[in-house]
Amino acid sequence: MSTPTVDPPPRPLRPIASRSEWTGPAPTGPSVRIVPWVDPVADPHGMHPCSRYVELYWLGIIGPSTTWLLRRLHYGLELHGNGYDLHLPETARSLGLGDKLGKNSPFRRALARLVTFELARPQGPDELAVRTRIPPLPLRHLTRLPESLQRSHRRWLAEQQLPEVEQMRRRALRLATGLAEAGHDRTTIERRLADWQFHPAVAFHAAGAAADGVARARDGDHSGRGAPPAAGSAPQLRPVRPVLLDRPVQACAPDLPDATG
Repeated sequence: MSTPTVDPPPRPLRPIASRSEWTGPAPTGPSVRIVPWVDPVADPHGMHPCSRYVELYWLGIIGPSTTWLLRRLHYGLELHGNGYDLHLPETARSLGLGDKLGKNSPFRRALARLVTFELARPQGPDELAVRTRIPPLPLRHLTRLPESLQRSHRRWLAEQQLPEVEQMRRRALRLATGLAEAGHDRTTIERRLADWQFHPAVAFHAAGAAADGVARARDGDHSGRGAPPAAGSAPQLRPVRPVLLDRPVQACAPDLPDATG
């Protein structure tokens, strides 16, 4: 009677260090390998690291040093798609974080925050995979932002369900309204929208609607308070709504030479 063969157990995959165990790269030399983190689930819904979204919503959670580091790492991946070697002391100095690389140094803490917030993950002591598309901010972090940014984020989420053309029209109108409230005329508003790569027809209609809407609002304010202010009197300052998540996404540094080597 033959002895049945037993397949050997599969070799376990190499585990990724948990957020509590990992505090940044521990390279054997002055450099660490940076490679792209390809996430087929999250990438289609992600934003460019240099987008207004990251600046407005992620920055307040991970801090300015980590945000700038994330953008610097992504800039290197834009130039070297398969990965590149990052010189740690030089990068720390270039970001204004000094040249100390101890466990509690500002640069090491910035690296650790990338892993803590799942924007990067280690692949050994000398390699770090970095996201090239940044996912939307999780709700557990969103509640830490000011209420104005939370409202802005809720509006952004709702607009993601609209057709792309309608999203563009709404962004153009918000930008145009902010410019009109700041005192710009219709021609200037239309030109600024064109500079921000909006379609000429969208820019034209948004500039007209914003200029007319702000003019009507001001006329209504004057009629409710009586006569307009007399000539020579101090102007009354009106609060201007902040223009948030609306400018087109640009590459991190499309016009700069390679500074990663």
